[in-house]
Amino acid sequence: MKSQRPRVPLIPAAIACVLAMSPAVIPVFAEDIVVTDHENRQVVLTAPAERVVTIPMPMASGVIALSGGADTLVGLNPLSLTAIREGILGKIFPDALNISDAVTGTDFVPNVEALAEVNPDLVIQWGGRGPEIVDPLVNAGLTTLLIKYGTEELTREYMTMVATAIGKPERIDALVAWRDRVQQEIAAKTAGIAEADRPSVLYLGRSLSDITAAGNKGQYSSWYIELAGGKNAAAELDGSVSINREQIAQWDPEVILLNSFEPELDVSWVYDDPILSLTKAAQNRRVYKMPLGGYRWDPPSQESPLTWMWLAELLHPDLFNYDLRAEMTAAYKTLYNYELTDEDIDGIIWTAQQGTGLGYDQFAVN
Repeated sequence: MKSQRPRVPLIPAAIACVLAMSPAVIPVFAEDIVVTDHENRQVVLTAPAERVVTIPMPMASGVIALSGGADTLVGLNPLSLTAIREGILGKIFPDALNISDAVTGTDFVPNVEALAEVNPDLVIQWGGRGPEIVDPLVNAGLTTLLIKYGTEELTREYMTMVATAIGKPERIDALVAWRDRVQQEIAAKTAGIAEADRPSVLYLGRSLSDITAAGNKGQYSSWYIELAGGKNAAAELDGSVSINREQIAQWDPEVILLNSFEPELDVSWVYDDPILSLTKAAQNRRVYKMPLGGYRWDPPSQESPLTWMWLAELLHPDLFNYDLRAEMTAAYKTLYNYELTDEDIDGIIWTAQQGTGLGYDQFAVN
């Protein structure tokens, strides 16, 4: 049963640094759950959060995985709900399809009225992206956890914060250990690959309404491309930038990764294009759409080690010998207590849509 003591409100940003230096000011009690978030704010809960709203997209499925179901999640970003509908999470947890997405716009600006209706114990919001998306939560007195994005370290940290906040700290150790193990396995094999033997890989964050690519700094996709033994074809860019087909042709990547955010996007976008079809990636049939499972495999999430294995196998099939289907089956049992079928796996990795992509037959059912 929750304590009847009033919840400690979010610490206003203007005095957060003062409070951080003066912990005695914060009325923390022995039974409280205290988390220091990515803005170095102490977030205090009198009991594990049972009603959570997630505004950053990847975090909704993360809460479901960490809590073991959809009951804890009471509000989410509309794009998180889209991923649940398009991916397999809606099949595993049908109740997740009915979670309110009115609590925020896709621009992360919270809807305070909708938040009041779902009455959250905790709101998870992006940190480092300006006060306009945080202040409405602060002013409403909502307990808010701010997280940052872009590196594997940050991912592990915010997953740990959330597991602690919802009273599931025992869930996180195994997930971090899994990430450690897979990362080290892959890194040990790719560390010795000469630069000339690392294929240039272009990840396109958007392709249909716009074409975007990103450089190396703070970009998770660039990090896992390097981890898997590739090199970012767009490394020269500063941040995520709109580009055109001519720029792609100039880079002439050996591998092109298409995002999983655009449902209408498939590999024919490259193969049928008069310019892109001339790239090495198209000529050698090395164009792949990023999988969509419990969440999209492009950004960091609880499923990231599967992304790394999938890409490592595609970039260096002679170096790796992961049984991706078995790895996925084991991971989904741990993450969601769900037994994947062969049909599920083929849907997640887009087996039918990847065409005759080079090396994709290694993921077929034996």
